[in-house]
Parts: sequence; structure tokens; C-alpha cells
Amino acid sequence: MTSDSEGVEITDSSTMAGVPDAFQRLWTPHRMVYIQNGTQPGDEQCPFCIAPTRSDEDALIVARGRHAYVLLNLFPYNSGHLLVCPYRHIPLYDEATAEETAEIAGLTQTAMRVLREVSNCEGFNLGMNQGRIAGAGIADHLHQHIVPRWATDSNFFPIIAKTKALPQLLGDVRASVAAAWPA
Repeated sequence: MTSDSEGVEITDSSTMAGVPDAFQRLWTPHRMVYIQNGTQPGDEQCPFCIAPTRSDEDALIVARGRHAYVLLNLFPYNSGHLLVCPYRHIPLYDEATAEETAEIAGLTQTAMRVLREVSNCEGFNLGMNQGRIAGAGIADHLHQHIVPRWATDSNFFPIIAKTKALPQLLGDVRASVAAAWPA
């Protein structure tokens, strides 16, 4: 038998469920599709090349174009954080064709309209981080971020607790954005 910090005897691990510890927990149920199916991409695989080969639901794709597609970010800054990616595996914007850049722009505009409709957002952060040195998490495949913003989405959680509060599950966000996407 062991004792906790207050001297309470603990006989097995099942009694420790409510014992506070120093760990922050971020629940990510959307990752189970990769774990259960054994399809977690390896470090050498590009998730933006893999996504279009999967179903829209599994890959969190909300719209597919001819040269590019739109999907939810698995690690969003805010609910509804979308990415616009060309199908072609290119790292930098200046390597995209005129057709790819035109479609990325058009999909971005549509995404903004749809996000305003389904989430009543008040603004957006749009951006592309080009290369690792510029902060790109996946530097080898071009992608543009579309982050919806609200006046009330800022708080001290990320600063003090290193935690981002997200009020919706990714599957629910994907379903609402995909349903509102024009045909």
C-alpha cells in the first residue's frame, strides 16, 4: 500500500482517478480514426497528399476543387480553422501554377463566406507560412490557413495555461461547413 500527499492510503490504481496531478489534458477524439485504423501517417508521409485519398469525413475535407481542396486543421487555433491545399505536392506559393493559385484564392473566398454563415465569425486571419524557418508545421506541402475570429475568442488560457478552448468537435464543424458549401 502507498499513501498520497495527504497520507490517504491508496491500494490500487483505480482509486487514483481523482488524484490531481500536474498534467494538462487536451482531449483529441478526432485522432482515433488514425489510431484505430492503423493509418497514422509516418514522418516521411505528407498528410496533405494522403488526405485526398480518404473519404471526406475521415480526412475532414469540406470541399474539393479541380486543383486544390479545403479541409479542417487537425490542430486548430479556433473552431472552423480551415486549410486550403493544392493537390500537387509543392512547398512554396511561387511554385504553384496560375490555375492552382486562382483556385486557392477562390476556395479561400468561399470558405470565408461559409464560415461567416455557419459560425457568425467577425473576422479572419489568413496566412501561409513558407518554409520551416517561417513557422510552417508541414513545410513541404503548400497550404493556406483560414482562421475565423470573434471578439470573444481571446482569453488568457493560451498564455497562462498553454491550453486552447475549442467548443466544437472537428467532425461536427466539418459537417456544418460541408453542408453549407455551395454546390
